[in-house]
Amino acid sequence: MSDKRIEKDALGEVPVPAHRLWGAQTQRSIDNFPIGVARFAFGRPSIRAFGLVKQAAARANAELGTLPADKADLIVRAAQEVVDGKWDDEFPLVVFQTGSGTQSNMNANEVIANRAIQLAGGVVGSKKPIHPNDDVNRSQSSNDAFPAVMHIATLEEIERALLPAIAQLHATLAAKAKAFADVVMLGRTHLQDATPVTLGQVIAGWVGQLDDARRFIESARDSLHPLALGGTAVGTGINAPARFGEVVAKHIAQATGKPFTSAANKFAALSAHDAIVNASAALRTLGGVAMKIANDVRWYASGPRAGIGEITIPDNEPGSSIMPGKINPTQCEALTMVAVQVFGNDAAVAFAGTQGNFQLNVFKPVMLHNVLESIELLSDALRSFDERCARGIEPNRERIRQHVEESLMLVTALNPHIGYENSAKIALKAHRDGTSLRAAAHALGLVSDADFDRWIDPKAMTKPDAM
Repeated sequence: MSDKRIEKDALGEVPVPAHRLWGAQTQRSIDNFPIGVARFAFGRPSIRAFGLVKQAAARANAELGTLPADKADLIVRAAQEVVDGKWDDEFPLVVFQTGSGTQSNMNANEVIANRAIQLAGGVVGSKKPIHPNDDVNRSQSSNDAFPAVMHIATLEEIERALLPAIAQLHATLAAKAKAFADVVMLGRTHLQDATPVTLGQVIAGWVGQLDDARRFIESARDSLHPLALGGTAVGTGINAPARFGEVVAKHIAQATGKPFTSAANKFAALSAHDAIVNASAALRTLGGVAMKIANDVRWYASGPRAGIGEITIPDNEPGSSIMPGKINPTQCEALTMVAVQVFGNDAAVAFAGTQGNFQLNVFKPVMLHNVLESIELLSDALRSFDERCARGIEPNRERIRQHVEESLMLVTALNPHIGYENSAKIALKAHRDGTSLRAAAHALGLVSDADFDRWIDPKAMTKPDAM
């Protein structure tokens, strides 16, 4: 038995591995784009989205009378297997292909058609009784099917992986903020000593950033609900029933439980992908939040002897191949590297989003790949940082106390009593003489010892003045 079968497309015959469900156009893409072969355009989220689109299209075509019920049933059954992950190995194409994603759309059409043919007892590659273009791709173009896949896959991954990861870290840090609400520590601005804060307030700032990032992502998620299906080739809807966009969106919404709708302006939906650009920007913002939190943690934990050393974090693994006993803040470093990758991905998506020439943006696959990679990286890194670092954060109370007591910026509490300039004289004398603020104040005769002790209260300085 031959290990190849001959498939045909508009350009002629193409040998295809006999055991594969893909067809001629998928094979041409494999042969013609040996570019970045480790960067598959389609992991599980995108393959699932393709299955959902093709299944919903078959149902919509049957409902609108443009596809016989028996054909629609075969396509729905085959597409459900794609949705369920049964045929993921049949989606081998890489990111760097045609910018419309045509080969990937045809990959889905061919796999589903050939599997439907198997279910009907037919011969794979015969295109009977199901044709990949005429039946599976009916009322669609790659130009509107691929954008729908982009929206569905991105939205589902945000909800499945990213939002739970944010919530998990948020819960950990919120609990830490409450637990350390009374730990008074030295504040810092411009990398210099500042007035006191509590460790709880510091961590609450991180919690607030996560709150904002989550809201931005949820807003970006909601902007993905409109789908391009129904626009077909250039946005006019040629070769599709007038109500196809509305009906197919209804079926996708029913299958996913998400409020997908038909995009009001199909020309914008095909030629621009502003909702994807917006989603990437929200991911970039979350990356910035992750960078801030991770950097703060590793600075506060720096040392252990010659750094700030005001918090401790878990010792996860040896940190040096030459320095015995060295432990590094590796979870912080991993999270910051993820943030850098997300920033790079967003730059690619933002530029790609500007490439909507006339009626079509032809950077679709790279946009989808980078957004999904950012979601996956952030989801994984936030969970790892939470489980292996954030949950183990503890204050080094003695180091914190020492730094607060030695701080010159406690002098700020004297401003209302002796004025800014006199307070500055005390701080500068203490710094230059290497003495305490109390000793400098006493030497200058600007504040009595009793008043100094009454007015300098680090804990009171962590909240507004009582009026």
